[in-house]
Amino acid sequence: MDAAASTTLFYTALLLAAASFLYLASIRRRRRHSDLPPGPRGLPLVGSLPSLDPQLHDYFARLASRYGPIFSIRLGSKLGVVVTSPSLAREVLRDNDLVFSNRDVPDAARSISYGGGQNIVWNPVGPTWRLLRRVCVREMLGPAGLENVRALREREFRATLQHLRASAGEPVDVGAQMFLTTMNVITGTLWGGNIGGEEERAAVGKEFRHLVAEITEMLGAPNVSDFFPALARFDLQGIRKKSDVLKERFDQMFARIIEQRVKADHAGGEPPAPDFLEYMLKLEKEGGDGKTTFTMTNVKALLMDMVVGGTETTSNTVEWAMAELMQKPQLLAKVREELDAVVGRDAVVEESHLPRLPYLHAVIKETLRLHPALPLMVPHCPDADATVGGYRVPAGCRVFVNVWAIMRDPTVWKDPTVFVPERFLAGAAEGEGRKLDFTGGEMDYLPRCCCRRLIGSCRPDRGWIWMRSSRS
Repeated sequence: MDAAASTTLFYTALLLAAASFLYLASIRRRRRHSDLPPGPRGLPLVGSLPSLDPQLHDYFARLASRYGPIFSIRLGSKLGVVVTSPSLAREVLRDNDLVFSNRDVPDAARSISYGGGQNIVWNPVGPTWRLLRRVCVREMLGPAGLENVRALREREFRATLQHLRASAGEPVDVGAQMFLTTMNVITGTLWGGNIGGEEERAAVGKEFRHLVAEITEMLGAPNVSDFFPALARFDLQGIRKKSDVLKERFDQMFARIIEQRVKADHAGGEPPAPDFLEYMLKLEKEGGDGKTTFTMTNVKALLMDMVVGGTETTSNTVEWAMAELMQKPQLLAKVREELDAVVGRDAVVEESHLPRLPYLHAVIKETLRLHPALPLMVPHCPDADATVGGYRVPAGCRVFVNVWAIMRDPTVWKDPTVFVPERFLAGAAEGEGRKLDFTGGEMDYLPRCCCRRLIGSCRPDRGWIWMRSSRS
C-alpha cells in the first residue's frame, strides 16, 4: 500500500471515528433531555432568544397553550422551565420549597445588591437569609414597627391630597404622584423624619426617584451575560459597569444618611423616634444575633431592597386600580358609596377604617389578579434535580412561575379577563367569593409575587383610599 493510500485510509478512519463520537454524543444528549418538559426546539447556540416577545409573560402563556402547563425553553446557554398552573406552582413553591428557594441572580442585580449575598431577595436560603427576613418582618413590617411611623405615613398622604386638591381641574399623573408618595412613605419608615428639614428630605427623595428608575431599567434590560454566563466576565454590553456606578451612587446616599444618624446619636439630646435604621445600626454594632453576623453591607443591602422593591410595584398597582375603575364608573360609584358610609363625605380616611372597607379590598385584590406586580415572579433556581409534573427539572436552570397566566386561567376563574371585584366578596357566585388574601396561601392567587422572600411595606389599599379621599 503506497503512502497516498495510507494517508487516505487514515483520514477516512478519523472521520468515521469523529462521526461515531458525535452520533453517540447526540444520542446521550437526547436521552438526557428526553425527560425534560416539552418545549420549542429553538436555534443552535441562541435557542429561542430571537423569537422572544418583550411581553414575556404573554409570550410564555401562548407557549403554554401549545406545550402544556410546564414546558422548557432554551435561552442562550441557559435552560428555562416555565410553570403555568396552580397545581404545578404548588409543587415548586410548597412541595419542593427548599429545592427551589434559591435564585438565579442576574449579572446587574449581583452588582447592584452588593454581590447578591447580602440582602433578602437574592440571598440563598440559610442562616443569613433567615436573620435578614426576621429583621424585616419583626422590626419593620410588624405591628409595632408600622405603628412607630404611622404619623409619617399620614403626613405624606396628606401632602399628596393637598397637591391633588391644588391641581383640581388639571391633568394629574397618578403613577408619578403615587410613586413619590410611596417613596416618601418607605424612606420615612426606614429612617424616620429625622434626616434634615423638609427641603433636604425632598432633595433626597428626588435623588432616590431618579436612581430607582435607572436601576429598574437596568434590571429589565436584556443582558448577554445572563443568557451566556461564560461571557459574563467580558461585560459585552457594559451593563455591569453601569450597575456598579448606580450602586456607588446609592452607597454614597446611604452613607450620608447613616452618618447623619450616627452624629445625631453622639450629639445627645432628644432621641429620634424608633425606626428601621436605628434598629439595624444597633444590630450592626452588636455584630449580629449571636448566630449570624450582621454588617454595614447588610444594612445598605436591606435599605436597597426596600427602596427599590417597594416603590414602583405599589405605585403601579394604585395606577392600575384607578385605570380599571375609570373604565367602569359603576364600580367607582360603589367604592365612593362605601367610603361615604364608613368614613363620611367630608371626613379624611384613617388607617383604622381599613377593616371596614371590604369592597375596596376586593378592588385591590382584583387589580393584583389582573395586573400582578411581577408577572413571572423572581425566577427560582433549584440547587438539585427535581421532578415537577412528572418531568425532570435540572439543577441550575431558571424556573419561571407565570402568575399572570395562572390568575387568568379560565379553568380557575370565571370571566378571567374581566375586572370583577365582586368575585372576592362573601356570597359571590359558586367557586368564587373565597377568602383569598395577599400572602399567596392559595396557588391560584399569587398577587404579591414574592412568596416568602419579602412583603412590601406600603400596602396599595392604603395609598388608594387616600387618593380617593381627595374626591370632590
